[in-house]
Amino acid sequence: MYRCSAACGIGTSQPKKHRLLVIVSVTVAAMVFLMIAIICYLQKKIFKSQGLWCALKMLVSWIRTKISAEKRHENDDPNLQVFSFSSIKAATNNFSNDNKLGEGGYGPVYKGKLPNGQEIAVKRLSKSSNQGFEEFKNEVTLTARLQHVNLVRVLGICTEKEEKLLVYEFMPNKSLDFYLYDPFKRHLLDWRRRVSIIEGITQGLLYLQEYSNYTIIHRDIKASNILLDYEMNPKISDFGMAKFFKKGELEANTGRIVGT
Repeated sequence: MYRCSAACGIGTSQPKKHRLLVIVSVTVAAMVFLMIAIICYLQKKIFKSQGLWCALKMLVSWIRTKISAEKRHENDDPNLQVFSFSSIKAATNNFSNDNKLGEGGYGPVYKGKLPNGQEIAVKRLSKSSNQGFEEFKNEVTLTARLQHVNLVRVLGICTEKEEKLLVYEFMPNKSLDFYLYDPFKRHLLDWRRRVSIIEGITQGLLYLQEYSNYTIIHRDIKASNILLDYEMNPKISDFGMAKFFKKGELEANTGRIVGT
């Protein structure tokens, strides 16, 4: 009985071991296949995510570059409109003599009218002018940053076709010298008006030297550079010769003697 039972036990254990081996082999193979599939899937996802991340980084970098460019533009020429030469030409009726307001060291100044009806004054750099690009840049950089009721406001610029044009708000009552040096017009400035004009000029100069972001020395204050608006309020103009330096600086080199 004992031998028979042993023999029978050995005979029945072989199929069980074979079946177990098959199950283990299939399970291991399935796990390996699954692991390979998971690895491939993860690699694909990681590749995609890295590609997306790179795209996002490129987008963020582009946005930052644009913002930096806008900030640089804002710091250089804040709130300035860039006019086309054709629009300025049309506004001034092809720089007609009838629209000419006067002429200074920089060049002629013309009255103009934009399509929206806004009146403007256009200062055009003359090719024979002693003032050049540095004065043009100086005026744009300074005047565009300054905001005060007694300072003339620059609306925009044009630098097409080797032209250098400055576009200002229009001052209908011309400049102070138009009244002071004319025996027939000087009576239009009574003493109350003269005191008011002096006060306005003083406020403008005080702002330039004390309350603006920089200490600014105009260096060319004269009656022809004091413009008058509709209500005869004075506005300081022509900053081409101006010198500016940081707050706290006690002195600065001017390089040359200018102004009056």
